[in-house]
Amino acid sequence: MRFGPLIPAPALLTSLQDVRLLDARPGLEAYAAGHLQGALHADLNVHLSTASAPGFDPARGGRHPLPEPAAWAAQLGAWGIGPDTRVVVYDAAGGQNAAARLWWMLRAFGHAQVAVLDGGFQAARDVGVPVTTAAPAPAPAPRAYPAARWSLPILSIDEVTSRLGDPAWKVLDVRARERWRGETETLDPVAGRIPGTLNLPSAENLGPDGRFLAPEALRRKYLALLGGTPPEHLVVHCGSGVTACHTLLALDAAGLGGAALYVGSFSEWCRSGRPIGKG
Repeated sequence: MRFGPLIPAPALLTSLQDVRLLDARPGLEAYAAGHLQGALHADLNVHLSTASAPGFDPARGGRHPLPEPAAWAAQLGAWGIGPDTRVVVYDAAGGQNAAARLWWMLRAFGHAQVAVLDGGFQAARDVGVPVTTAAPAPAPAPRAYPAARWSLPILSIDEVTSRLGDPAWKVLDVRARERWRGETETLDPVAGRIPGTLNLPSAENLGPDGRFLAPEALRRKYLALLGGTPPEHLVVHCGSGVTACHTLLALDAAGLGGAALYVGSFSEWCRSGRPIGKG
């Protein structure tokens, strides 16, 4: 049976001894104040991107560029993750920051056994998953993960530009609607959107309880958006390639995998001198 892309909290409670837990909540403060027992911390700016690297420039790859595959392989090894390791990742934002990004990075390395905890940290606490401030036991002696490239589709800014003029493709922006319309922007220097894009916020993948909608509901939502375009001809982006992965996870859960990620997203586009859409 396939493991993932989502796991409910009760199922995690019964399998804690058989998984490697990764806490993807931003910053060390929340993790240090209490994390699920056995969880290691995966920091978006340190482990899941090169945002903390010397010379980092969001005009080249956006605010959260992917690390080099060799660095990611070494990091997985440091966490004790090999091809057969079952991994569960969580955050406190329904997977949007940055559990889905971590899920995507593992899947993009060919790792099949990974799931996002549906409902995140609070859902786990609600069912009695132990919370601790203690550091987990050290991982086994590090061995780099045996992969050397990203195996899921990733598009550059030039490739996205070419898709925008192709009626066989759709480009989806998953930021909040007011950001897509250019009414507000707090993270990037310019408000607006990539012209010619569609908008369906990643937050709408979740129900009022903070858990993902049922696969059937997600499938209806995205089939309506695709309008006959195959998922393999969909490009997904956001502000910096993080919440876009939440929609890629939702598509996968709906049986509509195959869409490409534009990692640089609007944070790269708006610094490139290319046209900006509004309204």
